[in-house]
Amino acid sequence: MENRTDKNSYTILFAIAMVLIVGAVLAFTASSLKPKITENQRIEKQQNILYAMGVNNNDESSASFVSTQEAADLFSKYITKQIVVKNGTAVEDEKAYLIDLKKDKAAAGGDASKRNLPVFVGEKDGKTFYVIPIYGKGLWDAIWAYVSLDENMVIQGAYFDHKGETPGLGANIKERFFMDDFIGEHLLDDNGNFKGVTVSKSNGDPKNEDKTDNEVDAIAGATITGDGVTAMIRSDLKLYKPYFDNLKNN
Repeated sequence: MENRTDKNSYTILFAIAMVLIVGAVLAFTASSLKPKITENQRIEKQQNILYAMGVNNNDESSASFVSTQEAADLFSKYITKQIVVKNGTAVEDEKAYLIDLKKDKAAAGGDASKRNLPVFVGEKDGKTFYVIPIYGKGLWDAIWAYVSLDENMVIQGAYFDHKGETPGLGANIKERFFMDDFIGEHLLDDNGNFKGVTVSKSNGDPKNEDKTDNEVDAIAGATITGDGVTAMIRSDLKLYKPYFDNLKNN
């Protein structure tokens, strides 16, 4: 008697059926988890923004976010305004945190006037902070940061992160010894022109006491990641200079 399961047609039909079943299961799983994933991403952004303006649970050496349970309440407490800057015009937008920097950058195609630039305005201890998200490329994959500035574009705090930098080397951009070096660094030169901050292997200020040299120490063995941080700061934060110029003129 012929064994029908030995036919090629049976194998093909079985493979098609399995693909359809597995695909349906994966689609259902992704759909059911999407709200949870979106919520987790929202909380993580809030934690990043708060960290950059000094609202965190840091100990003497380690970086630590506020808890997921308190992030939303603290975000509402400290972030007083969300703004989107586009082509020189600043508009309040309570959904500014939803902007995907990677997609927005790609859609602009190198035209800065088409970029949607989020600003999160925070108030803490009688001081105003302007927290800005930036996005770039490291050695292996994406790097990004939330940088807190005062009205003179002096860095008040920063949180860096990455997708796939080398552990113990480029991945150290999210360690406090690196992030804290940026606090107090000036983005403008003595003439008020944007210069950024260079992650420099030849920085002559190892204790980072000179905050107007536009340099911080590089991480040993992480040259390309450091160059990515430098480029990210220069390309993205420079776009905000007209916004800060308007702040001082109004």
